[in-house]
Amino acid sequence: MNALPTFERFYLKIKSNRWYWLFAIFCRVSLAIGFIAAGMVKIFGERFASGLSSIHPMGTYLEALHHTGYYYTWIGYAQVIAAVLLLIPRTVILGALLYFPIIVNICILSFAVRFEGSLITAPLMVLANVFLLIWNYDKLQYILPFKKNHTYLVFKKPGTYRMDFPYYFFSGVVVTIVLVIAFSITGYTVMPRNSLSDCKQQFKETANQAAGYAFCECIHSKGGSLDSCLETYEKAVQ
Repeated sequence: MNALPTFERFYLKIKSNRWYWLFAIFCRVSLAIGFIAAGMVKIFGERFASGLSSIHPMGTYLEALHHTGYYYTWIGYAQVIAAVLLLIPRTVILGALLYFPIIVNICILSFAVRFEGSLITAPLMVLANVFLLIWNYDKLQYILPFKKNHTYLVFKKPGTYRMDFPYYFFSGVVVTIVLVIAFSITGYTVMPRNSLSDCKQQFKETANQAAGYAFCECIHSKGGSLDSCLETYEKAVQ
């Protein structure tokens, strides 16, 4: 509790800075564009990532999801609603709260099936969503399950924003983006990739080429699960 007033003073300081405010707008617009594009595909009844084979680990999931009828359409509406709420200043916090569980689910799914199509974007979208939740702490605090021994923080928009550039914050943003990209590239030694040829390319002229090609055939030709194909690959390279 002793640290909370310090946080609130820091919070009011960053809320009065135009650069943080512009970054919040950038996050809102970027997240909204991402969900409007993905949501409209579902609303129109098209399979998301239709170019991905239906026997690919992610393709299998998306194919099954596509055949769930109005549930699939409802996900699209939920995404578009969350996006629109983010774009309206008065409903940003509602949009961020609706957006958060959806994008976290997408992020976890991306890592679970090693889908390179969203290994970078999904975690960055989660972080952008978290930033918006923190940015709107003055509204979010009313539903947080924390005991308060002080009055609620109320932020009033300043007449003039401070213009000092937050070098440390934006340096952290750049470092975070680089780390997420680096992990997506090097975090997994074996990736199913999006096609058989792309999958085989990662094993070409390596010591594990034969086992790697078999892994790719297991995923893209035989429709094996990621876990079973990885298990076979790991046994072959031991």
